[in-house]
Amino acid sequence: MGTVERFLKQAIVDQNPFVSSSALLAGATLFRIAPDVIKRWVGEVQAAVNDKNPMVQYHALALLYLIKKNDRLAISKLVSGLCRNTPRSPYAQVLLVRLATQVVSNDKSSADAAACGNYLESSLRNKSDFVNIEAARAICNSPTVTSKELSAAVNALQIFLTSQKTVLVFAAVRTLSTVAMKYPQAVASCNYEMEQLITHSNRSIATLAITTLLKIGNESSIDRLMRQIGSFMSEIADEFKIVVVEAIQSLCLKYPAKHRSMLQFLASVLREEGGFDFKKSIVESILILIDQIPDAKEAGLGHLCEFIEDCEFTYLSVQILTILGKDGPHAADPTRYIRYVYNRVILENATVRAAAVSSLAKFGVQCEGLRDRVIVLLRRCLFDNDDEVRDRAMFSLSLLENQGDEEGHDLVTESIPVSFPAIEKVTLERRM
Repeated sequence: MGTVERFLKQAIVDQNPFVSSSALLAGATLFRIAPDVIKRWVGEVQAAVNDKNPMVQYHALALLYLIKKNDRLAISKLVSGLCRNTPRSPYAQVLLVRLATQVVSNDKSSADAAACGNYLESSLRNKSDFVNIEAARAICNSPTVTSKELSAAVNALQIFLTSQKTVLVFAAVRTLSTVAMKYPQAVASCNYEMEQLITHSNRSIATLAITTLLKIGNESSIDRLMRQIGSFMSEIADEFKIVVVEAIQSLCLKYPAKHRSMLQFLASVLREEGGFDFKKSIVESILILIDQIPDAKEAGLGHLCEFIEDCEFTYLSVQILTILGKDGPHAADPTRYIRYVYNRVILENATVRAAAVSSLAKFGVQCEGLRDRVIVLLRRCLFDNDDEVRDRAMFSLSLLENQGDEEGHDLVTESIPVSFPAIEKVTLERRM
């Protein structure tokens, strides 16, 4: 082991940068096995940090951080010293930005933290593009960022929105999209550049641009943004569609007067091809809008009814049937929803049929004028080939035909007053 250690230590300061980098990487790998041995290489690694080769500098700084990472004071001294005497390697500078961010977040009042903060601010004007991006991202993500610092970071990112390099545009717009969630006004100055990116050939960039505009948009621009989004929704992956849906939900809550156009858009994409997570995000967004915006309830329930007519996901069908049973009886015209609910009894699997029966029972309990019709429908469910569906139908019929049983009605319209975790706990204790 001693011979190998001497060989690697000599290789770190070798004149050939490939040999030096390889030795540093070997040290990083061996650190997980023999950290005490690698800690004796501090002198050689420190010398490699000042090497002329960019990659050697980067690997040396990474290994030096591994050696000292459990000593917060040593890390602060190391990082603050490098912030005052910055390495020339852009790779090492990116790593240094991350380490400086860590030092600032751990101790904001020390002289070392002040030096690191100054370095982050100066890195916004670095010659290397990805150092600029990394510094701007670090500043924007800081929980204690000031308006002046945020403005400087946004201005640095704004320059990259017009870059010819796709990767730089993507990095900038992605960071600005994150900033817009907390500080929408700070990103408002980038509106023009963002609108130009809506037609970008890279659909990931176009999606991030449109979602950022939705976060910072105003009421007058909503209809135009909806039209632009619709032109490329079918061309992007589900993960980006979910981002768009969440942005539309936030915008609708911000401007409830525009709920019709946004609900219509969500309903149209709900009928398109997509996976479970995508459809689930749309359904949950519509449910949130129904709950938060009273004027959107009728339209939202109507869109959900249309969706379950051709829904391939059992979970979503059950979720929507539960909401229809809860809100449908209080709508202006409850009869329009009963048809959709009973269709599920005829056409769907046992799980969905059982949920539909429970939903029908809620209409019968809460709408006296519809009680007789619901009883007729539930009697047809007594011949279902699934035990759960037949049991629910029989239970619901007994309640509806015994109109004076208010406690029984509460079992249909309210949550069962039983703690299922408590029952499970007692059952397990008895088994033990």
